[in-house]
Amino acid sequence: MDITNSTVFIAGATSGIGLGLARRFAAAGATVVIGGRRPAPESPAPEGSAADGGEFATVEIDVTDPDSVTRARDKVLASHPGLDVVITMSGVMLLEDLRDPAHFTAAETTVETNLLGTIRVLDAFTPHLISRGAGTFVTVTSGIAFLPFPLMATYAASKAGVHAYSEALRAQLEGTGVEVTELVPPAVATLPEHKKANPRALDLDDFLDEVMGQLGQTPTPHEILVQGVLQHRWAERDGTYADLVAQRSQTLKNLPGR
Repeated sequence: MDITNSTVFIAGATSGIGLGLARRFAAAGATVVIGGRRPAPESPAPEGSAADGGEFATVEIDVTDPDSVTRARDKVLASHPGLDVVITMSGVMLLEDLRDPAHFTAAETTVETNLLGTIRVLDAFTPHLISRGAGTFVTVTSGIAFLPFPLMATYAASKAGVHAYSEALRAQLEGTGVEVTELVPPAVATLPEHKKANPRALDLDDFLDEVMGQLGQTPTPHEILVQGVLQHRWAERDGTYADLVAQRSQTLKNLPGR
């Protein structure tokens, strides 16, 4: 991917990793449009950065609402007909107690946002990228897609679903000139309190350094895997899966009544 000349739309980029990616693409010279349920980024650009002193073009998008996705698509393409990169960042991460049937509400929200929301965005922009004969979709899964965290059961299932869907989309788009790349983050500290809660979480800047280096490769890798996620991605292959899931299951004792 030529990150210096791309026109990029990132759905779910008003905070966290998505906003960090937007700033990195802008700093590299790309034109960036960000989308989210909030009308503007959650925090200002760092002083001295490429995005400092200017706002990204923004569109409102709720990936759980098909009409909202269509409106966002039309607005982005009307103002940026040369769009060639679409990144689907929108997602929620909710804790669940699977012994309590009330968890189903969280499960529905998670699937609606993480899996169906991703598919809606991909569907909205697929005809455009195919008509160009070139472009890149970047889907976002998680290390938890490959090494479940039992406290977040549906989150893991939804991200595993996005992984499988990405593989199928790549196969179906073969020959069209449209690439499909899957970004697989580990735990990333996008706020100071995240690092306190999980000292093993990667610093956002370190994570983005690795990600942008891989995205800039030609051809773009099918999976963007930073060093910190390799133990998750290859746990089954390496024979560490059962032990790591058992370790992660220790957190279940923190649920009420356990």
